Amino acid sequence: MTDFSFYEFFAGGGMARAGLGPGWTCLFANDFDPMKVRAYADNWGDEHLVCEDVAKIAVANLPGLADLVWASFPCQDLSLAGDYKGLGRHDANEVTRSGTFWPFWRLMQDLKREGRAPPVIVLENVLGVLTSKRGADFAAIAETLAASGYCFGALVLDARWFVPQSRPRVFVVAVREDIEVPAELTLHEAGDGWSPAMLRNAHSKLTPSLAARWIWWKLAEPTNPQPRFADLLEEEPQDVEWHDPSQTKKLLESMSALNRRKVELAKTAGRRMVGTLYRRTRPDQDGGRSVKAEVRFDDIAGCLRTPAGGSSRQSLLIVDGEQIRSRLLSPREAARLMGLPDSYSLPTRYNDAYHLVGDGVVVPVVRHLANQLLEPLVLAVRGSDRMAAE
Repeated sequence: MTDFSFYEFFAGGGMARAGLGPGWTCLFANDFDPMKVRAYADNWGDEHLVCEDVAKIAVANLPGLADLVWASFPCQDLSLAGDYKGLGRHDANEVTRSGTFWPFWRLMQDLKREGRAPPVIVLENVLGVLTSKRGADFAAIAETLAASGYCFGALVLDARWFVPQSRPRVFVVAVREDIEVPAELTLHEAGDGWSPAMLRNAHSKLTPSLAARWIWWKLAEPTNPQPRFADLLEEEPQDVEWHDPSQTKKLLESMSALNRRKVELAKTAGRRMVGTLYRRTRPDQDGGRSVKAEVRFDDIAGCLRTPAGGSSRQSLLIVDGEQIRSRLLSPREAARLMGLPDSYSLPTRYNDAYHLVGDGVVVPVVRHLANQLLEPLVLAVRGSDRMAAE
């Protein structure tokens, strides 16, 4: 098995590491959250693991020359949850959580000055990275990559192609400009599968000089069968309890007419129907806002979120004829929705476990990206290095 190496920034519980797999050696991993770092150490050991703000890490902490740098930088300020504050400015006069991208990138610049510029870099984030500040944040990332000598492109991969969870994410894949990218890894124009309109629109706003560095990456479609959501459920969960009938009744009463019709239709299915449910704040008929329960029965879970409040925790609604039961999604079920094996050790507190997995990257998505693109790119780098040395 080929041995590749990587640095993992904003590592969380090491879900990118899980997706890269045993053919990859971690040279350095970092997160600032002690709970996440403990989970990382429980699953991967603490060698090369640093619990620290990325702004306080020095290039001397990064050993060797990594084939790949993976950075799932914080997404809060690129989404509704963070009020779309954006990346902030790289001069550090405006600081946001997603603005931790800038001290991370200063480390990449320091590596370049030492002759250790990473051949391949992956930046992973929410869809909001394409649209925040009307595309200015995405353009700033592109400008930063270009100024540091990288060509780049982006893909949107939805976890629902790999696991029963709706979770689209943006993956910016950058490669050093001195590396000859194999033609079979690229397309002449945007492909349908990985380049939705939102990405094509972000690309169209780039300046001509940045667009000249753009690469439309080519990926094959996944072929492994997707597990059924119902098959991922725990029959006897240890960490959550079933709601009592009054709690379930309250959930049903908080539904809109449309969602109540979904439940009534599920009752007539002639089999057990498993739905997922979120409580969301919506405009009401009186001009105010109220909390509504919204359910889906399409065998796809809603996107896992971190438990900042009760409305962000996903619940199950099990309908079997006239019998209806409800409970919170268990931490193990959430982990399974992220593609983590049951051998993965989770924090003991519910909110910690749910936060850990809800803030991570889906394991089989990373594996597909590594198999289809990252590993061939690294092999191309090694081929280029051999040719240059001859």
